Amino acid sequence: MDDPYWFGQIAAANAMSDVYAMGGIPKTAMNLVGFPSKEMDISVLRRIIEGGLDKMREAGVVLVGGHTIDDPELKYGLSVTGFVHPDRVLVKRSLRPGDRLILTKPLGTGIIATAIKGSLASIDIEERVTRMMATLNRDAAEVMGFFPVHACTDITGFGFLGHLAEMVASSGWGVRIDSARLPILPETAGYANMGLIPAGAYRNRDYRKNMIDFAPSVERVLQDILFDPQTSGGLLISVDGGRADEMLNALVEKGVANASIVGEVVTEPKERIMVY
Repeated sequence: MDDPYWFGQIAAANAMSDVYAMGGIPKTAMNLVGFPSKEMDISVLRRIIEGGLDKMREAGVVLVGGHTIDDPELKYGLSVTGFVHPDRVLVKRSLRPGDRLILTKPLGTGIIATAIKGSLASIDIEERVTRMMATLNRDAAEVMGFFPVHACTDITGFGFLGHLAEMVASSGWGVRIDSARLPILPETAGYANMGLIPAGAYRNRDYRKNMIDFAPSVERVLQDILFDPQTSGGLLISVDGGRADEMLNALVEKGVANASIVGEVVTEPKERIMVY
């Protein structure tokens, strides 16, 4: 991300996502900054912080301070504090058999970012992906509060299957994924077929491949997309199967247009992910 303002927006949205994924409401934040003062003009840092502040204002979050160090590599993030009732805290491993899985943002940001770095992505897809990464998971989190959601996580650096594996491991249950229903950003498959796969996708695959079974119909390029490391991705929500369609409709009405039911929690095989 070359634009410092959008860099700040995306970093702030990504930081607040963890609170939304636990059913909470972010309230305060502290800036955490590493800045190469000898290589970059201070105006770059100013625009990054402006982007982060605007995203915090959108979320109703108050900036209460921060820490900045001189660092050869530019870094910006937030330490976020949120509120949630103790009885409503969502964790990753509380899946229940019969639950349906809803994904709220499309996949492919890592692959498209690689294409952008190589000057191969269109301006249209670059702008679309930038705005999507800067979009808060707030609306999806608000909808979750009205439904029997049992578990949730946000999809970031470990990719879709990496974060799903965190939900499945030690849960006692398995998951079936319908790959045809997964929302994927336009042009992602084309770039993946060109070999524009980030190194993190291969690390994600190596780490979790022993607990994932792919049907023969799931092509390798799609498998790569499912391991693609995401930046500020969507929420992966495990909701009571009897309310899943109702929740999906509520998400779409709220403006979470790309939300999709992508799978279900099953009793067997235990602690495995099956992708069809």
